Amino acid sequence: MDFNIVIAGEAGQGLKTVESLLTKTFSRHGYYLFSTKDYMSRIRGGHNFMQLRISDEKVGGPTEGIDLLVALNEESVEIHESELTKNGVMISSRESDSENMVTIDAKGIAKDVNPRAVNTVFVGAALKVMGLPTSEAEEALKEHFSKKESVIEDNLTLLTKGYEIVEKIFEIEDLGQKDNRIIIDGNSAVGLGAGLAGVSFYAAYPMSPSTGILAYLAGKQEELGIVVEQAEDEIAAVNMALGGSYSGIRSMTGTSGGGLALMAEGVGLAGITEVPIVIADVQRPGPATGLPTRTGQGDLLFAVNISQDEFPIMVLAPKDQEDAVYQTFRAFNIADKYQIPVIILSDQFLGDSSKTIDRIEISDLKIERHLLDPDQQQGDYKRYKYTEDGISPRAYPGQLNDKEQVVLIDSDEHDEFGHIIEDAETRNKMVEKRERKMDKLTDEDLLEAEYLGAENPDYVFVGWGSSYGPIKEARELLAEEYQVGQLAFNDVWPLPKEKITELDQNGAKLIFVESNGSSQFAKLVRAETGIKADYNILKYDGRPFSGNEIKRRFEEEVSK
Repeated sequence: MDFNIVIAGEAGQGLKTVESLLTKTFSRHGYYLFSTKDYMSRIRGGHNFMQLRISDEKVGGPTEGIDLLVALNEESVEIHESELTKNGVMISSRESDSENMVTIDAKGIAKDVNPRAVNTVFVGAALKVMGLPTSEAEEALKEHFSKKESVIEDNLTLLTKGYEIVEKIFEIEDLGQKDNRIIIDGNSAVGLGAGLAGVSFYAAYPMSPSTGILAYLAGKQEELGIVVEQAEDEIAAVNMALGGSYSGIRSMTGTSGGGLALMAEGVGLAGITEVPIVIADVQRPGPATGLPTRTGQGDLLFAVNISQDEFPIMVLAPKDQEDAVYQTFRAFNIADKYQIPVIILSDQFLGDSSKTIDRIEISDLKIERHLLDPDQQQGDYKRYKYTEDGISPRAYPGQLNDKEQVVLIDSDEHDEFGHIIEDAETRNKMVEKRERKMDKLTDEDLLEAEYLGAENPDYVFVGWGSSYGPIKEARELLAEEYQVGQLAFNDVWPLPKEKITELDQNGAKLIFVESNGSSQFAKLVRAETGIKADYNILKYDGRPFSGNEIKRRFEEEVSK
């Protein structure tokens, strides 16, 4: 079973409440969910909608066609009516002779109970139309309004009234609750991964669509024993996080592309001072303000080449919400081990979308700090000591037993102690020392791209980050007619080369699927390996891919 619901209306009409209640209800009935948001960058007004896909199997992205449209205003009917499937149904307050329309006077029903809870009438009506009881919805409602107990009874009443005024149309089965699952959005997943990794300080300036990470961690301050600071701008945020890391605690910041641009000098500072830091870039279309609430993958080459000159840096991209937890955790360990900045490339599609995932296996997660043991320190402390692997001993201020020794760092080029230098010999040694860290990272900690699909593929979709779910669905849809595979990259810098080189040498045609206008990842792969894309499927309108769209565009390309 694969059923697609769209909740549509204006900003300020309570779409999020309807989506949240339905999401919790369907989850309690045992379904897998994938929820996406399409919203405008304004507080009130404008057309917004949320898409809630429910299935008895795991789903990794949005789909096309609407089975049930919950229209909170008349404009939503006009915009989405043409997207209804053959048996699709609309619920609206609009009077209509259409066979697809279920009309309810939600405002009239709510008027005598609680006019502000009008949307709960739509929730009740939607459940009845789908053939589900209200019992799980009632529990979800009590949970949703747990901090506003005074309105719970009103909402329960309106849920029942909405349920009673419509007829059942669909037969949706109750699959039973599944206790080993959770629903989480990508931003919260990054925050959860940071919490599990032992983050102690998070500084950020609110910038859509990254603000969800800030909100998640701010809500967990007491529970996790961490400090969350809303900085005055992104320059302050990255420098505050660097200060936290210099003091010995795990620190992080988050932003979107415009904020990352402001952080560029701070990232360079992390590079030359060898202070570990994790930065989440939840991408949105640019340049400048661009499309603040839409999605894209246009920051890739900027992130890889951020700040001036050369220094060790890692850029990784989570594939989905579950992967975002593990990759964020991993980012902290890598940043600590190699004393480098690690950029997590998420995007609005991943950050704002919610998905049913299995509960996180924390028993497999091990925090690795890589700080100097003061008892092992012999002789003078050299913060930037020349070593075979390029990784120097790292202590934080006040940690050394010998209080006469100073933990010194410097943003100018420096010698092993951290003192400023300008001679050519020391400069060369320091550049080479830092570069050796990248060699070690590539040999020991780089993740090779994941391959899925046909054993001997004729075509291979190549994607990175959040394109994973839609590409996977497209591959499965095409599997009966084509020998097709999927190559999914987590690590984009340094670039893992083994699997893509093997596929290219075996003659598979490579199709790069990216949410940008110039196929940035294909450019990066060609620069690093010489391998050229055979096809590009690009999307840069600010909306996410669906599996159906990738399938359709693939068929158009190969038929030319």
